[in-house]
Amino acid sequence: MDTRMKWGLGAAAVLVVLAAVALGTTRGVPVRTVAVTRGAIAQSVVATGRVEASARIDLGSEVTATVREVRVREGDRVRAGQVLVRLSDDEARAALAQAEAALLEARERAREQSGVTAPVSAQALAQAEANLKTAEREAERARALVAQGFFSPQKADEAERALANARSALEAARVQARANAPGEVGARLVRTRVEQAESALAAARARLARLNLASPVDAMVLTRNVEPGSMAQPGRALLGLAAEGPLRIDAAIDEKNLRLVSVGMAAQAVADAYPGHSFAATVSWIAPAVDAQRGTVPVRLAVPQPPGYLRPDMTVSVEILGGEKKDALVLSAAAVRDADREAPWVLVVQEGRAARVPVKLGLRGIGAVEITEGLAEGARVIPQTEKAAPGDRVREVARSDAQRPMDVPQGMISR
Repeated sequence: MDTRMKWGLGAAAVLVVLAAVALGTTRGVPVRTVAVTRGAIAQSVVATGRVEASARIDLGSEVTATVREVRVREGDRVRAGQVLVRLSDDEARAALAQAEAALLEARERAREQSGVTAPVSAQALAQAEANLKTAEREAERARALVAQGFFSPQKADEAERALANARSALEAARVQARANAPGEVGARLVRTRVEQAESALAAARARLARLNLASPVDAMVLTRNVEPGSMAQPGRALLGLAAEGPLRIDAAIDEKNLRLVSVGMAAQAVADAYPGHSFAATVSWIAPAVDAQRGTVPVRLAVPQPPGYLRPDMTVSVEILGGEKKDALVLSAAAVRDADREAPWVLVVQEGRAARVPVKLGLRGIGAVEITEGLAEGARVIPQTEKAAPGDRVREVARSDAQRPMDVPQGMISR
């Protein structure tokens, strides 16, 4: 093939390409469109969470001891005060017996003080007073007889010494009687010893009670981490309990959806283990802060009537229902641009061109939004997936006159 023929074929190919480009420019960019339709829409926020018990309790030991008996297994229901785990308690029982004996001794001493010591002290005081009177008479008599010459002065000295001894004995008896009187130091001392013994007994009982681990509330046993013969140590959970009470769902929503959720909103939930069964829930709490690491907001949902199959730690999907309209202008969410900003807009086909039109949004469903201003029913809108810009000449190659599944994903839960 000579050179002129090659140049001729090349020029023809270029002309064909230029003609195709000119024809495409004239006819416009091919785009699919979706229509604004009128129908029902429900605003909802979807999240994943877990079922939680009203309270979780890790039952452990406060002391280091050998496990003697474990009386429950996973799934058992227990009552408040029921002993679940028994630890080795021989030493604690011996200490309890010793404390009981010490208390008995202290109480007997208290009875001795009030029934024997105090009366004896009172009698000793009376005897000392009588002895003093006798000694006073004897001293007076001795002094008189010595003065008359019947006795030597030594007799008077002996009588004075006896009188001094009687006075000292009386003072000692008074102090002793006063100390043993009700409410005085002797009575207080024995009462203090009784109280000390009572405290020691209470401590011994508490030590023994720590070796018999009981459930603090009505609950279900979730986990068993111990067997007889193993060593219980402080800080180690032996049993995991879920307190009986209403179950709840702890979930997290994307922070961009925070404005769509409020306390009291109804919701529908589905456990992953039972995908064909939904149950009702209600938003009961919204965290006051955002999780900065995940960009989510923790929420809590009450489950007023939990189904029988629901268990703690189950994974559930939740759809929070924020509002519903039966007759609204609805558009595929894929066709709305800057939907989460202050000025959302869409590309509308107008006279063969893509025109930018600002819109106002209402309810936001799963895959669909409500148009409150900017578009009329039947308007043809170009989705974001199409390669068209404002002002481009366009031509429709496919239309969606209804919200097909590919345009508006269906909700997580059928209603």
